[in-house]
Amino acid sequence: MFDLAVFGSLFLTLFVIMDPPGITPIFLALTSGRPARVQKRMAFQAVCVAGAVITVFGLLGHQILNYLHVSVPALMIAGGLLLLLIALDLLTGKTDEPKQTKDVNVALVPLGMPLLAGPGAIVSVILAVQKADGVAPQVAVWTAILAIHVVLWLVMRYSLLIIRVIKDGGVVLVTRLAGMMLSAIAVQQIINGVTQVIQSS
Repeated sequence: MFDLAVFGSLFLTLFVIMDPPGITPIFLALTSGRPARVQKRMAFQAVCVAGAVITVFGLLGHQILNYLHVSVPALMIAGGLLLLLIALDLLTGKTDEPKQTKDVNVALVPLGMPLLAGPGAIVSVILAVQKADGVAPQVAVWTAILAIHVVLWLVMRYSLLIIRVIKDGGVVLVTRLAGMMLSAIAVQQIINGVTQVIQSS
């Protein structure tokens, strides 16, 4: 039978961590200036990248981290620093430059990873896969992972309608707001990583 409790627990955990509503302004800010067709493709690419990363770590997470001698707190701090750099670009308006808009595929970094498939989501999936004993819990875990990625794709895909309403001025405002939100997320992630290092020492 399908384990609804395991599905609900992991889906809600990933929903809070990956935050589909919160990703909307960040997605709009990072993809602004591109044709709608390209933005839709980038939404799909970001979800695919996040899904691939989550799947790999779900299957081989502990082995990968152990092989690289990387701790979870180190992963969190590195991800936080990367997000902070992106946030500073959004706040200062550097992402408005044509060079940035044309050459950088933000669907891969930072959208796919570490925004969607960040340390929090990766660790949650690793633990959920480990705890799932039996076929039913495993099916529930992977169904929850698939479901949250479908939700993320739908949210980003249809958030493009917002651009048509808010126009260019609104996009600039959303960009600055996204930069502020992203910087707060980044700093919190770094704090969480440092706290874990201190607690484990």
